[in-house]
Amino acid sequence: MRRSRKTKIVATLGPASNTHEQLRALFVAGADVFRINMSHTSHPNLAMLVKTVRAVEDEVGRPISLLVDLQGPKLRLGKLEGGEKFLETGSHITLVRGEMVAAAGELPIPHPEIFAALKAGGNLLIDDGKVRLLAERVSEDRIEAHVVQGGLVKNHKGVNLPDTMLPIPALTPKDRADLDYALSLPIDWLGLSFVQRADDVAELRKACAGRAGVLSKIEKPAALAALDEIMMLSDAVMVARGDLGVELPLEEVPGRQKEIIRSARKAGKPVVVATQMLESMITAAVPTRAEVSDVATAVFEGADAVMLSAETAAGSHPAEAVAVMDRIARAVEGDPVYRTIMETQREPPEATQPDAILAAVHDVTHTIKACAIVCWTKSGSTGLRAARERPEAPILALTPIKAMARRLTLVWGLHCVETEDAHDLDDVAERACQIAFSQGFAKVGDRVVITAGLPLGTPGATNLLRVAYVSKKAGGG
Repeated sequence: MRRSRKTKIVATLGPASNTHEQLRALFVAGADVFRINMSHTSHPNLAMLVKTVRAVEDEVGRPISLLVDLQGPKLRLGKLEGGEKFLETGSHITLVRGEMVAAAGELPIPHPEIFAALKAGGNLLIDDGKVRLLAERVSEDRIEAHVVQGGLVKNHKGVNLPDTMLPIPALTPKDRADLDYALSLPIDWLGLSFVQRADDVAELRKACAGRAGVLSKIEKPAALAALDEIMMLSDAVMVARGDLGVELPLEEVPGRQKEIIRSARKAGKPVVVATQMLESMITAAVPTRAEVSDVATAVFEGADAVMLSAETAAGSHPAEAVAVMDRIARAVEGDPVYRTIMETQREPPEATQPDAILAAVHDVTHTIKACAIVCWTKSGSTGLRAARERPEAPILALTPIKAMARRLTLVWGLHCVETEDAHDLDDVAERACQIAFSQGFAKVGDRVVITAGLPLGTPGATNLLRVAYVSKKAGGG
């Protein structure tokens, strides 16, 4: 089964999508990657979902990528007397360190790190920014604040500090337990939430030890300030617009989205655009026009993948939401403007042999109108470099490693096939043509452009460019 689009679709799993039949329906509708959110998933449920995804994968005969999204540190209010409190705009409130308070003019926050890091003049946002406070005086156990934007606050609502670097680790004890368990299962990506600094990513990389790709979620202003360093240490990034839209002025988010996507494309790292893409389809059978435009914008920008969250996890129309996203991506990629944008935004190749080869592969493919690019890739780097060029022709990534075929499924344009390593140069070309034919990318008489590394099987040694004709032998004739 081959997709007729290059942009990938990530579907989040949940109560509306946890059976074999539901997962298969999501895949058939167009989902390439399944996301499991550990904020709402127990270890037994994680094991069940992974087992079900792998059963669907065996049934459909295509690699499916699995992203396990770690919860990350959550800052929340404590327990309020009566369960809720209304804060008047313009009033003053005192935040007290602890789980509970009794005084009428106080709110409890059981996070000592907030009191240690927050300075006078810093903002505190409650309940996704619905209530905004400005700190006026801060001590080790009390914060006196002005209510800039009032509203109703309730027990355990989330707290954001957009302009404060918090001295907290990226991996909580819960995250470490979830990480260890997830890595005991055949998963492909780990999502790191609330990244603030490059050291957060380094911590997860060390814990993963190469057993899964590290996807850094960019959702805090501090991460934007350290974007280049975070990008360097990450295997992929996500534009997590939910918290980013809380901690930044809303009008800044579209520009930051473009910045992150272009930075990722320049670095040759996959980038996912997420949050509220087809939000109305949680209940409605069709999206709004604005949502369609939002998804289309991410595709026009060259994002590797677009993501559905509650739409597929808890919505009333999960498969329909995937199908809508699939149609939007195919329509955009078929627009002449899309190809113009992809060519205009191409980065010059880095001064390395593999980058030079892949830039040449792109140009040769375009010049001779080859039907496909075939990459032999073991470490995944050749496939990533090929995708970075955003070619018009489809890309087949051939790898002997099942886990790599699954991981690369997240990447723009890659159709991943698990196959044994090439035995010699003739096998490099012959099997590339055979697979291009059998997978429906080429017919007899077509040309394919092949790239690999010599000596064969050497990771990261891309140095071969070859043009081959698909013969009757490749076609079984």
